[in-house]
Amino acid sequence: MADKKNKKRALDDEDEDPQHVPFKKRLKPDQSILKTLQTLTKSVQSDSSSSNSKTLTLSDLSLSSSCREVSDLDLSDVQSSIERLAIRAAFSILSNQGFAYDVPLRTSANQLYVPELDRIVLKDKTSSRPFASLSTVRKTTITARILQLVHQLCLKSIHVTKRDLFYTDVKLFQDQAQSDAVLDDVACMIGCTRSNLNVVAAEKGVVVGRLVFSDNGDMIDCTKMGMGGKAIPPNIDRVGDMTSDALFILLVEKDAAYMRLAEDRFYNRFPCIIVTAKGQPDVATRLFLRKMKMELKLPVLALVDSDPYGLKILSVYGCGSKNMSYDSANLTTPDIKWLGVRPSDLDKYKIPEQCRLPMSEQDIKTGKDLLEEDFVKKNPGWVEELSLMVKTKQKAEIQALSTFGFQYLSEVYLPLKLQEQDWL
Repeated sequence: MADKKNKKRALDDEDEDPQHVPFKKRLKPDQSILKTLQTLTKSVQSDSSSSNSKTLTLSDLSLSSSCREVSDLDLSDVQSSIERLAIRAAFSILSNQGFAYDVPLRTSANQLYVPELDRIVLKDKTSSRPFASLSTVRKTTITARILQLVHQLCLKSIHVTKRDLFYTDVKLFQDQAQSDAVLDDVACMIGCTRSNLNVVAAEKGVVVGRLVFSDNGDMIDCTKMGMGGKAIPPNIDRVGDMTSDALFILLVEKDAAYMRLAEDRFYNRFPCIIVTAKGQPDVATRLFLRKMKMELKLPVLALVDSDPYGLKILSVYGCGSKNMSYDSANLTTPDIKWLGVRPSDLDKYKIPEQCRLPMSEQDIKTGKDLLEEDFVKKNPGWVEELSLMVKTKQKAEIQALSTFGFQYLSEVYLPLKLQEQDWL
């Protein structure tokens, strides 16, 4: 039996792409790579437990602009805030002044990247949304309706999805993007997280690997969830009792790469937790990732496409999104490492030209715009990689690695990256 396995491995090696073999031969024994990972994990845990380390907040800084940040409020506080807004509107109407909502501006001009916090925050400017104005009457009506619906959820103490909320008044909302945007406005007006409104997104993200946690009282072992993994609960309040023997968290952009790693049980060879939002990061996955990072005190390594959008996705997890800058303190995961696929990897790992894609004009513009962002400028490694991408006008997906074999990602590329500590 052993002879057959050895013959099979020899045949497999003969079938491999000649460019693949030299990289595979550079791999050290797994135990050597595990020691490297253990050193990284101990370093992160030591930094987290250091008595000198203190989590900075906006109040600790003297910024040139005043900023607003939401708090995690109880349901009763959310209900009271909505009732105060309603009473204020009623008084305004009874005094023949009509009514208007003061809504925090969530545009780029009202946002600020704070290097000390390494995240985007919302400045304190607001705009008036009067009912007696043709330009804002419809949005003001939507705002009032959303406030009414959230108040009902508070009274009943139940959760609904954003889709459920949209279907309560389709003719008014017209498009879910409109009800979603006003929902964020309402959270910002009240000063609470969007989760506090009891409106959640449908399940999107999944997790697999060396993690055990409770979901609404049920204990979930993510090593026993099959290659599909466990859907990340849309309500983070349901999640607790996290335990793990993992050495790191592997954040994966794409579902295809996630499935490859899950099926190969990469988390058993190199103890880790693998998580993906299957593309654009959703709120639940961002909350779950932050909770894992803060509670388990593990390093987070990210695997994204080598294109401007891969880096944008990475930055949303790390620094926050402009759309939800009002809640960046709860949604961002500090100190995520960019493991791959990086533009420099295309030549380093000899990715064939036929597996590389030409960047479109929009891709190049997005890349150049990113180079102007403060959160990119802060990291010289990011600037260097992004500049290379824009210069070569080439991009590649994680799946480009499959040109050397379907399991090249899990058997060669990632182990070699970990061995060489090749992350930014």
